This record gives sequence, structure tokens and C-alpha cells, in this order.
Amino acid sequence: MTGPATDATLLAVDGLGVTIHGTQILRDVSFRVGPGEIFALIGESGSGKSMTALAAMGLLPHAATTSGRITLGGTELLALSERRLCSLRGREMGMIFQEPMTALNPVQSIGQQVSETIRIHTDSSRRNAEARAREVLERVGLPPERFALSRYPHELSGGQRQRVGIAMAIALRPRLLIADEPTTALDVTTQAQIIELLTGLARSEGMALMMITHDLAVVSGMADRIAVMRAGEIVESAPTRRLFAEMRHPYTRALFEASRHTADLPPPPAPKRLLTVEGVSCDYPLPRAHPLARRGRFRAVRDVSFAIDRGERVGLVGESGCGKSTLTRAILGLEEVSAGRIALDGQPVFTHHRPNMETRRRMQVVFQDPYGSFNPRHKVRRLITEPFHLLDPRPAPDEAARRVDEALAAVGLSAGDADKYIHAFSGGQRQRIAIARALIIRPDLIVFDEAVSALDVRVRAQILDLMADLSRAYGLTYLFISHDLAVVRSITDRVLVMQAGRIVEEGPTARVFDQPDHAYTQSLIAAAPRLPELKGARP
Repeated sequence: MTGPATDATLLAVDGLGVTIHGTQILRDVSFRVGPGEIFALIGESGSGKSMTALAAMGLLPHAATTSGRITLGGTELLALSERRLCSLRGREMGMIFQEPMTALNPVQSIGQQVSETIRIHTDSSRRNAEARAREVLERVGLPPERFALSRYPHELSGGQRQRVGIAMAIALRPRLLIADEPTTALDVTTQAQIIELLTGLARSEGMALMMITHDLAVVSGMADRIAVMRAGEIVESAPTRRLFAEMRHPYTRALFEASRHTADLPPPPAPKRLLTVEGVSCDYPLPRAHPLARRGRFRAVRDVSFAIDRGERVGLVGESGCGKSTLTRAILGLEEVSAGRIALDGQPVFTHHRPNMETRRRMQVVFQDPYGSFNPRHKVRRLITEPFHLLDPRPAPDEAARRVDEALAAVGLSAGDADKYIHAFSGGQRQRIAIARALIIRPDLIVFDEAVSALDVRVRAQILDLMADLSRAYGLTYLFISHDLAVVRSITDRVLVMQAGRIVEEGPTARVFDQPDHAYTQSLIAAAPRLPELKGARP
């Protein structure tokens, strides 16, 4: 790993404290970042990472009061007026946000948004700003001949939108670049490309890069120094190699152990076919080139065949846009296939161009964002009994109450939680409630769609252990879809690898990950971030 360009300090944070409505959010936070240096701030949700970044950018809530100092190249940031801070944001310091779709303006083209950053802070003409926008978009891997400046955010993939966000942040070559969880929702190859891009920018442009993440593996190969944050305080800080070698604080060790956690799955039962996917293809209509033109078709899934046995845990991996979501919707009976057949226990998912409700009620899904999949106006009791509408007859009130208590207990929650609203729970608890909702009608198949990708590493480890326990207690059969290869390895018996709508490799999880046959599988595994080996680590 190449070190920073200089040992000089660009960003200095000294004794930073932040209080909001009398609650202490940050306590005595101190660190330094030099030009060309990559500094990683890691910790779980609520640890204060993003609040530290917002303090540096002058974007704290109005109710926040601060103490201590933050200086950028000798300029005291906490003492500046909002007008002066606005002149620095974008020009002297830029920020890349976690979710590019919400950070970008959906009604402006990508060229307009990058040009706007340039024109706000300089006296560039529209023509010159557009030329610089074209140049910087090409710098981040979006050449104009392939990605016209007239494109809108919704026309780009997640990784491409993140590149637009990076282009906006670096358009004026700021001295400080803050990246807040920039790779959390990206697949492994796109994640590797974004990490390489950010590292290259820091080294070649001499930018100070402050990388905020909860994933130790992401920063282990790119950061010069790492600071570990917990409950608003930095509990350990050291050069990357030394931090991994020593891990002096128990919390650092706990994060590391959670990052490489493997669930203890029970052995699968004797093979007995449950789900059959035979020669499935899915097409989507394309826009007409002109009103009289014939409408083309895009084949998102191409002649896919596989089977899942009862009690088997199967993973599905691949890059964004490979067809995983389309195939999942077809399996769940939410979209009809263009060719082929999908059957659960011998019964088709679709009959006579209509979803077979007898089959659909035997499948449930757990989504990536549990908060977004629940109605916040309803209590947990009503939320987790929503699948009862699939049953005929529905359970009587006493039986429904018993099932609610049983489902909550199965996921490690109490019966009293049934009378709370979803906002009263943490992210991990919400995901437990989502699993309880999926379990309550005892489905034959559960689809976990990126169910742990947004969770902190320790919460993720708890959910994986819960899935292993439920597999042991209920004999769960599930299809686990994720871009995180380490998680798929720890929670599945067999894995399917999908590329451009086709299954290009399948087999036992350990064999596919350790000895991949297909070049695409090899590229996925090579791109996945890895934790360092700790030969000299303390016990």
C-alpha cells in the first residue's frame, strides 16, 4: 500500500464534542488527516461516524452545539458563517453520500448536476463548465461516448450513480474528500472499482480522503490509518497494519470477529425436491425507436434451470443487473415467465397466466430494508400477521395471538414487543421482525433478498446465527440473494452464480468459492474485499 504524499496535516479535529437537545453525541474526538492520506473512520450505526463528517462539513442539525476545534488547512471551520462554509463546500471539501439516488436530483441530467457544482463556485461559462463536467465524468469511468451528459440518474445503475456523485465531489479538485459508506449497497466488482477509483484520486490528486464505513474488510487494503469509533468516542486509532496486528480495544476485536463470523448451519436433510426451475426466460419490452417502430424485447433471464431440495439453503450471487431480482420475482409468482416453468412441490407458480395463490402462500420473502417494508402506522402484531390474508380460513383470534407470540420468541423477541410500533426498534430488531412475519405461516420456501447487506457487522452476525438456529428448529428452506460473498459462504450449502441472465456456475458453496471453474466466478471472488490474516494478533 502506497503511503500518503506528505506528513503535513490538512484536516485537524481536536477535542470535538457535539450535543443535541442535551444528549451528548460526540465526546472528545481527535484525529489528523494529511494530503494524499486515506483515513478510515469505522464503527457501527449510531457510533458517531457520520456526525463527525457532518461536523467537518458544517452540516450539523440546527439544534446541535459543538465544542473543540476543526481546522482545514489552518482555517477554523466551526467558527465560520454559513455563507463562508458554502463557499468551501465543493471547492475545498467534497462529500460522497451513501445513497446516490437520494443525493442526486432526479429531474436534472448528470451533466447539469456536475456542471452546477462548477458554476456555483467559479465564474466558468456554461460551455467551460460542461467541458469540465465531461472531463471529470470520464475521470470516474463514465466516458461521454457511452454515458451522455444528457442522461438522468434513473437511467444509470447504482455503481454508475455513485460515480456521478464522486464526479460532483471532485469536480473542483477539493483538498478534502469525505466518503460516507460509498460502497455499502454495491456488488463486489463495482465496490472494488469504486475503492480503486477513490484510492487513485487520493494518491494522484493529493486529496485527503476520509473514508467512513462499518466494514473492516473494505478499508483493510486501502487505508493508511484507521480510527475505531464507539458511542461517540474514538476507542482506538493506529496505522492500518498495526491496528490489525494489535487490536488493543475489545470493541475492535469484536468488530473483526463479527466481520469473519460463520454461522453454524446444521447438515441438510436427505434430498427431496421442493422448488423446480426449468428453462426459464423472462423478457421485458423496450421503448419504441419511433411511434411506428416494432417494440423490441430485452431478455433479462435466459434459459435458467436449477432445483432446491427441502431443507436446503441455496445462495444466488451476481452483479447488479445480472437478472437476480427478475428471477426472484418470477419464483415468487409476481411476474409471469416468457418461457419455461417454475413449480413448488410439483405445483406451478403460474396457471393460465394467473398466479397460483395456493403455491404463492407457501412462499415468503424478507427484504433488504425492513423499515421500508413495514407500515409505520401499524403495531408489530398487525405487521407480522399480514401473511394471514393468504390463508383460508384465517386463524381465529386466540390462535393468531399464539402464533404471534411463537414467531416473536423464535426470532429472539418478547411477546410484549407485539404492541410496539416499528420505529421503536433498531435495524437488527426490525429484521428479526421481518423474519417473524415470514415464519408465521410456516412457509415451505423463504427468499432472503439482500436481507443483511445494510446491517452492521455485529448485528449481521446475530441475524446469521438466528437463521442457523431457525434452520435447526424448523428445517428452513431458503434462497439467499446477496452481493456479499462472505455472507453467502457462511449461510448456504450450495450457491448459484448468475451473469447476464444465465447461471454460469453452481455447486457446493465451499467448492465454488475455493475452486471456481468459471472465469466470471473467479473475477467475483478476486474482487471481494478480504480481512488480513492475523499471524501476530493477540489472543
